[in-house]
This record gives sequence, C-alpha cells and structure tokens, in this order.
Amino acid sequence: MRYIVTGGAGFIGSHIAEYLSANGHEVIIFDDLFSGKKQNIRHLLDKKNVSFVEGSVTDIHTLKKITDGTDGIFHEAAIASVPRSIKNPLATNEANVLGTLNVLITARDSGVKKVVFASSSSVYGDTPVLPKQEDMKPLPISPYAVSKLTGEYYCRVFSSTYHLPTVCLRYFNVFGPRQDPHSEYAAVIPKFITSILKNQPPVIYGDGKQSRDFTYVQDVVQANIRAMERDVEGVFNIAYGERHTLNELASTIMEITGKQMKPDYEPVRQGDILHSLADITAARSLLGYSPEYTFKSGLQETVSWFRNQ
Repeated sequence: MRYIVTGGAGFIGSHIAEYLSANGHEVIIFDDLFSGKKQNIRHLLDKKNVSFVEGSVTDIHTLKKITDGTDGIFHEAAIASVPRSIKNPLATNEANVLGTLNVLITARDSGVKKVVFASSSSVYGDTPVLPKQEDMKPLPISPYAVSKLTGEYYCRVFSSTYHLPTVCLRYFNVFGPRQDPHSEYAAVIPKFITSILKNQPPVIYGDGKQSRDFTYVQDVVQANIRAMERDVEGVFNIAYGERHTLNELASTIMEITGKQMKPDYEPVRQGDILHSLADITAARSLLGYSPEYTFKSGLQETVSWFRNQ
C-alpha cells in the first residue's frame, strides 16, 4: 500500500512510519518540522520505500501534490500541547482544525480509501465519571481539546456526507522513545526520566495524586494499523484501561533507574485534568486491539532509550 503519515517526523508519527516501512509499504512522511525532527526518521530516509516531503497540513496545495494514488493517510500532524494551546489558541486552531480539514478534503478529492485521525483523551475534559467511554458527552476544557474534538466531528461529517471512511483514535497519555523532553510543553514521562537520570528531582504540578492512563507508543502504532486495515469506522479509546498517579509514575521511574529523590511540587497548571481512565472495550472488540506492553515494561523500554541518547 501507499500511505502518507502527516507529522511523520514527530514522536508517534515516526513510529508509525517505521512500522509501515518495515512491512513493505510505500511511505510518504509529511512534516513541517515545527515539532518533528529529522533525527527521528534519519534511519528511514535511505530506504527505497520511504520519502520525506517538508510541508504543513495548513498548505492544501502541497498536500494535493502528494496525495494522488495514496491508499490511506495516518493524520498525526498537530500542535499537541494543552499549555501551548492556552498560550496561543489561534495557532493550535490553524494547525489542528484547518490542517485536519485540509487532509480530509485532499483525501476525498484524491480517492484515498481511509483516514486514521489522531485524537485525544482531552476531549472528555475533567468529568468525574470513570472510565471514559466513547459515547460520553465531551467536555473540552482547553483549546487543544476543542481542536481535537472538532477534528473528530469533521471526520464524522466526511464519513457520512462524502463516504470517506475515517477512524478517530483517542490517545491516552502516549509515551516512549523519541518523545521530546526539552520543550517547556513536553509531556510528563520524558521530563521525569531526563530529570531523574540527571539526578534532578522531577517537577509535579499539584499533589501528584492526579492519575493517568499511560500508553506505550508501540501499542498506539498497533491500534493505528488495525484501524487502517479493518473494515471499521468511528471513535475509539486507545489506552491500557488502568491508571497510575504521577507520584507512582515518579516512583516507578526511580525504581527502574536505581535513583531516589523527592519530587518538587508546584501549583496545578491551567487546563490539566485530574483523572483519566479509558474503557477500551470497543477497541478490543472492533479493532482487535490488544496491548502488548504494560505500564512498567513500556517505561523500562523508554528509560533504556533515554539512557542511550
């Protein structure tokens, strides 16, 4: 097959591109390198079935040039940060909403067979009901969450109105190798790992009792492939169906690294949710999704990768 991975030089996108290439598919990595990095895909660029096109999903004309003859699109490109969206909601809207609409229009016009869209658990907001089920009323509390929910609605409209098959995967706190720890908007796990490896206390916003359903990136790749290859549409939670507190996360990383220190606690950040837990029944039954890693084994793989950098 011939696939496009938007945001393919990013954290999750590079892992999807790597899997597709290893399994003999033709892969076009499309990325504007805003947050993606060439170093994430350098090992792929000498392969005959992989090509890289630098460009933004906000530029529909460049998208159209590469989409003809494409079987499917994995749409990972986004400004993926709650704090960044609060600081600059306009940029988040342009990349995540306009960008998604451009991808869908291009896919429709080029006869693409399916689009798999990277959505987010943030669309659920901070409702107290756990676990989160796909049929719950969304309650986004950040511009980022609004942008992802809007992308889902556009996918639904393009499925029903234009008969373009789409699947939306609501990721829950994905982590793994290649996740950037250096940005002020970096996710918690790479920040914790790099701090602890440097013998610096990890920073926790709040009391550390907030919990997350952490998901290792290779299981997210599996979900994307199954979503593309199976005759199914709709919205699916992608997670492990279990939650761990940030205090537990810090403790587990310290156990794996053999280092002990007390975290630094700072005030809660605006837009952060308190608890997150997914019901993955639909993904298991309809996608055939079955996580191959655990919270701890995924952390062990991730710590090992960061140690080698």
